[in-house]
Amino acid sequence: MSSSTTQFTKRIGGFLLVGTILGGWSAPLLAQNAPAQTAPAPAAVTPPPAPAPAPAQAISGTIRSIRVDGSERLEPETVRSYSNLFPGQEYSAESLDQALKDLYATELFADVVITGAETGNLVVTVRENPVINRIVLEGNKRIKDDKISPEIKLSPRQIFTRSKVRADVDRIIELYRRQGRFAATVEPKIVQLDQNRVDLIFEISEGDKSKVRAINIIGNQEYSDGRLRKEMFTKEAGGLLGILKSNDSYDPDRLAADQQKLRAFYLTQGYADFRVVSALAELTPDREDFIITYVIEEGPRYKFGTVEAESELRDFPAEYIKAAVQIKPGSWFNAKQVEDATTGLNELAGLRGYAFADVSPNFDRDAEKRLMNLTFRVAETPRVYVERINIQGNTVTRDKVIRREFRLNEGDAFNAFKLKRSQDRIQSLGFFQENLEIKQAQGSSSDRVNLNVDLEEKSTGELQLSAGYSSLERFILSASVAQRNFMGKGQQLQTGISYSRYSKAIQAGFSEPYLFDKSILLGGEVFYRDYSSFNFQGNNRNQTYGQRSIGSSIRLGFPVTEYVSFGTRYSLVQDKITLDEDIFFTDPDFVADPDGNGPLTSSNGPLDPVCDPRKASRYLCQELGTRLSSVLGYTAAFDDTNGIHATRGQRVVFNQDFAGLGGDTKYIRTRIDGTKYFGLPAGFILSIHGEGGYIHPLSKEDEVGRDPIRLTDRFFGPQMRGFDIRGIGPRIIRVPYVDADVLDDEDSKNAITDALGGRAFYMGRVEVEFPNSSALKNLGLRPSAFVDIGSVWNLTKPVLLNDPGACSGPDGSDAGTSEDVINLLPGQTCAEAAAPRPDAAEFDFIPRSGFRELYRGDSIKPRLSVGIGVNWVSPFGPLRIDIAKALLTQKGDETKLFSFNVGTQF
Repeated sequence: MSSSTTQFTKRIGGFLLVGTILGGWSAPLLAQNAPAQTAPAPAAVTPPPAPAPAPAQAISGTIRSIRVDGSERLEPETVRSYSNLFPGQEYSAESLDQALKDLYATELFADVVITGAETGNLVVTVRENPVINRIVLEGNKRIKDDKISPEIKLSPRQIFTRSKVRADVDRIIELYRRQGRFAATVEPKIVQLDQNRVDLIFEISEGDKSKVRAINIIGNQEYSDGRLRKEMFTKEAGGLLGILKSNDSYDPDRLAADQQKLRAFYLTQGYADFRVVSALAELTPDREDFIITYVIEEGPRYKFGTVEAESELRDFPAEYIKAAVQIKPGSWFNAKQVEDATTGLNELAGLRGYAFADVSPNFDRDAEKRLMNLTFRVAETPRVYVERINIQGNTVTRDKVIRREFRLNEGDAFNAFKLKRSQDRIQSLGFFQENLEIKQAQGSSSDRVNLNVDLEEKSTGELQLSAGYSSLERFILSASVAQRNFMGKGQQLQTGISYSRYSKAIQAGFSEPYLFDKSILLGGEVFYRDYSSFNFQGNNRNQTYGQRSIGSSIRLGFPVTEYVSFGTRYSLVQDKITLDEDIFFTDPDFVADPDGNGPLTSSNGPLDPVCDPRKASRYLCQELGTRLSSVLGYTAAFDDTNGIHATRGQRVVFNQDFAGLGGDTKYIRTRIDGTKYFGLPAGFILSIHGEGGYIHPLSKEDEVGRDPIRLTDRFFGPQMRGFDIRGIGPRIIRVPYVDADVLDDEDSKNAITDALGGRAFYMGRVEVEFPNSSALKNLGLRPSAFVDIGSVWNLTKPVLLNDPGACSGPDGSDAGTSEDVINLLPGQTCAEAAAPRPDAAEFDFIPRSGFRELYRGDSIKPRLSVGIGVNWVSPFGPLRIDIAKALLTQKGDETKLFSFNVGTQF
């Protein structure tokens, strides 16, 4: 059956049963009524000769002898035994005729002649069927040999027979018909070889796919043909998007499913008596396409009449049932509403321990008033207890890892809610197939139920070896291993080394989710990271500062309730920020005195190399050095989603970190994010995501106006699709002078951009995941469309090069001139730069900077992007591809249309 039919059956089977209860409907005439397409008779295979007619005169006597001529592979005695003729036996015309039939029935002989009936000395002359040397397929392009060969029952070294060849021809033609190629023909041919051998050749003419040229509907009064065609799986061929259609070929299974689709549609619109009188598929005169004709009877339209309830369960009263059923009398009859109400009542009964509740809707049709009166009856059912939990298919994962996720234990009263929760928790492990289902089966008695879990384990390890490519990091060389189900115990282990143009790292971590078989998580990590930041000059990336971090962390977590968990953590990290001295430093000792008297010196001797703000920007010069961060934090989370690839539920996480228990950094960092998932009709999944954060400093700006939150501790925002990495938020743009007084444009390719990060950020996302066909699901593709909105802001404006207002005093007077700003060295204030210096000559060598720095992007105003993307579980690992267009930007933002990332799983 086609994939579309399978998808439909699960969803619609319930309320089709409701429709069947309402009244019978005639069996449709399916495609079998269409004229049969028969394969042409084999050209090189002649029909077997008819037995020789009996002579006019009577033949009878006693067999004196039997001689066999012409046998090559078979012994003469074997041939005689097949004929059932023996010396001394009486014979007649009828017995000789039967002997011929018996010999032909063995399918070992191409020709048989019996002579000598006049004398009783019989001679059986045979011509044996040849032996097949090889089987050759010719002309098949759309279906490869490996698909056709299993359909062919003949094989080399077997006896060639006409009946088996015809059967193989029929099977090949049927294979092509299942592919929609009803014009396909197969002609068998043989090539004679020596030693009575043959090559068997199947010459295949595939023909084009048989399309559905037209779909005609007869008998519809309320809905047009076009409206009804939209409800069908099968579509008419042609149109502007004809080349993209995959469901315009004829498929008998799809024809049957379309009749169910039509019936389901009418049942949801109030037509309880609707039926398909006939469905006929006919080949067009050119035998290339099909024309499908449906004859239907709509019948009258009904409304819901009275809605009543009856219950034989004492703790599941009728009043409760009526309140739970969301069907309003007077509304149009809808079989799907009845099905949903029945399913809901079964789930409510399951919450009270009735695993096999007998809930049935009974209909009382009032044909005169066009009303459908409805009564929900709940029959007496015993309360059920869990007898056994059977787990199968877990070859790696240990039983206890699965059983500890169950919210029902053996001996507990059955509860449908706890069963569903158990299913979601097992799914959330990420160890098993999607759409996992816990099935119920009758136990040893009517009040016992067995829960059966058939598992299909999937890869839980992630491996990254050798080389990869990222649109953000370019080429990546790495060797890392992560296992989310280490030794089948549910433990997580990760270790790895990675190297790219901008980052190097080595790390190792381990976590145990059930410490001492208690619901307590304990984990830790040690790491060393060497990150090189970069900026852009046009399309060129330039390395700027380096950040080397070494540290470790430990975390502890436990559940508070079924959906709420709490965790705490501590980390100790040492960060060192450096700049390449050859590029960003200036050494006054190697600068000539303006008077030509040798290297410049101060009154205290030679000057050490200093970070030059003209080369590195002042904010980077201020960040140099080593700092120790001692951070204590906690996380509170609420999560009632139904798996890793959630389709319903919500997830909210609140984080806070306090830095200041020793170390050099002091702040409180708060962050919250949440996601809500909605399962929409037709398989769409809507997710609404929001997150935000703020870092509150526990110290003030220093005397040089440096922001108290260090560069490496700030928010750079989550990656917004449509923008480059660190593409939004506060930044410095270094714009060169074209000549002494003319400034280049800040958007030119010569401008250099440095992202600074911010103390605050927010980001929101609305994403819709599209439903997939079975083929796309099997490939692991999940396409979606999204809208992203967000911003990063709130930073103390740094002192800029060649900014005339940078050193203005509070009263409007200048504490220093623009030239003083140029000459500011790390640790200097504007007042110090303007004050007389005894060794002022040491600064005189610095000429006017060739750049002017501009501060951009520090705004709470939103950035907005829209786009489409796809998640793909590829053979190389999980791959995410996005195409996004930035619609709202701020001055200085950096956009990116296309991005992707890829990893590897094992």
